[in-house]
Amino acid sequence: MTQLDGIVKPKTQRSKRFLEGRAPKLTEGVKTAMIMKGGNSSLTVTQALKDIYSLKKPNAVLYKKKNITRPFEDSTSLEFFSKKSDCSLFLFGSHNKKRPNNLVFGRLFDFHVLDMIEVGIEKFVSLSEIKTSKCPEGTKPMLVFAGEAFDTDNEHKRLKSLFIDFFRGPAVTAVRLAGLEHVLHFTALEGKIYMRSYRSLLKKSGCRTPRIELEEIGPSFDLVLRRTHLASDDLFKLSHRRPKTLKIRKKKNISRDAFGTKLGRVHMQKQDLSKLQTRKMKGLRKRRGPTVAEDPDAQAPKVAKVEG
Repeated sequence: MTQLDGIVKPKTQRSKRFLEGRAPKLTEGVKTAMIMKGGNSSLTVTQALKDIYSLKKPNAVLYKKKNITRPFEDSTSLEFFSKKSDCSLFLFGSHNKKRPNNLVFGRLFDFHVLDMIEVGIEKFVSLSEIKTSKCPEGTKPMLVFAGEAFDTDNEHKRLKSLFIDFFRGPAVTAVRLAGLEHVLHFTALEGKIYMRSYRSLLKKSGCRTPRIELEEIGPSFDLVLRRTHLASDDLFKLSHRRPKTLKIRKKKNISRDAFGTKLGRVHMQKQDLSKLQTRKMKGLRKRRGPTVAEDPDAQAPKVAKVEG
């Protein structure tokens, strides 16, 4: 590939396909996350990154080597790796005396850091410690958020949006009941965030609707919120802008009620109901009145004579 005046021109068909895959699209694919650890990391952080990678696969890239970087002080290395691996999400793990067992969740817009939130691990239970059957790789999870903080506090609102982007998986048009087997539950309570992972089991209930039970499969996190780097409202709004071609145009005089029924309004000119054609029935036919017999003795009406 050659680069002239900031424009990369491919020389081969392989490089052309590569550039077409990286080019902006009207409908973007699944967001990929890059997971890496810093220069200093503990065993807890390393295992936590591996477990989150197993939840995110196959839409994730795990860097096994240490990367000496500090996201809140200099994010150029993160932006470089995101452009190299074409990732719009990242998870960075580190450990030091001031901030032990540290995780940084973040996302990028146009290969620049949009926002990132730092959390600390207070309690962690890995996937291997819970001896139960796991969900298959690539299962789309159901996300559940509990707690008033996710609706009232600005930082928790962004954290909720970040978790949805990170764990949502691919967009689908239809879902079968047996495919709804993985549940990720986030609870905000007393300044902490509890993350649990469950597997839904469909049991017999004696009727058509099955009875659902939840079985914890791990990993399990008790997190505490630390530093945040949030994008401005204008930049956050710009990152959500959609192309005009994808915007659904509102059709006139068509609406839907609370049950999803499609309703239409039709405008008509004023009608003359006297010319309205009704259904012909025997009961509505006009009948002739009774005939009156003439009396021969009845006198004829007098006619006045007019002389000319």
